Amino acid sequence: MKENKTRSGMLLMALCSMLWSIGGLFIKLVPWNPVVIAGLRSLIAIFIFLGYMRLLHYHIRVNRRTLLCGLMLVGTMIFFVCANKFTTSANAIILQSTSPIHIMLLSTLLLGSRYSRSDYLVVVICLAGTSLFFFDQLTPGGLMGNIFALASGLTMGAMFVLSSALPDEESSMSALLLGHLGTALVGICCLPFFPITLEPMAVGCMLVLGVFQLGIPYVLYGMASHRCPPLYCSLIGMLEPLFNPLWVFLVMGEKPGAFALAGGIIVLVTVALWCVAGAKAAAQQQAQG
Repeated sequence: MKENKTRSGMLLMALCSMLWSIGGLFIKLVPWNPVVIAGLRSLIAIFIFLGYMRLLHYHIRVNRRTLLCGLMLVGTMIFFVCANKFTTSANAIILQSTSPIHIMLLSTLLLGSRYSRSDYLVVVICLAGTSLFFFDQLTPGGLMGNIFALASGLTMGAMFVLSSALPDEESSMSALLLGHLGTALVGICCLPFFPITLEPMAVGCMLVLGVFQLGIPYVLYGMASHRCPPLYCSLIGMLEPLFNPLWVFLVMGEKPGAFALAGGIIVLVTVALWCVAGAKAAAQQQAQG
């Protein structure tokens, strides 16, 4: 029964990651301020969340845990959209994909988790790979985009840790809803300073972002997070950084720099192997216990 539950969670997370992966392309196609894009995207997604929660008769739980998890989601949403506007989609998504490293560090600091020397070696390797992103010839905006992407990875890692500690799916969905409410509020407050033009292309892209890239996938993530461990979710989430730059390259021809490409390969391969090794070790420990 537990194996079937884990398998269903992995499938949900895989679908979630593929829908997430279209974000880089559609964000670049919308010619608006990134904070406004993040806010309006979340505003559309809110209706998906409310419909799903009403269907399952979920109540909105507002407490310290759901608010803190929601706050981390606000940071993840805003930082990631800003990163996509200032740097390449490949840089944005791969630097955000350092979230498993943040999961490990935050689990150590907040939950008292202990890790092996090999785990800390992974951190060093990933930091080395991440540093390569800053060796490309960057404009000040590109540098800022990389910083936004790293910040998004930190807040996403915190969100994974906090959401895994929530007691049930109702709490997870409440935290995600609160996060999107907060992101929408920030974006709406920025509208007077960054007015938008309602062109059909931009509006259509925003609808895709709100419904298919954010609303539906985060419902899937909320379901998956209570069916498989956070490291499983993070590993399967590697589908997003693999496909996100591909869609942007196929449609817009955007290519990452040579150093960024090398750093991305180092980070993705290292994190993927580390997650697989961690999952196998956990399974063996559980079997022995």
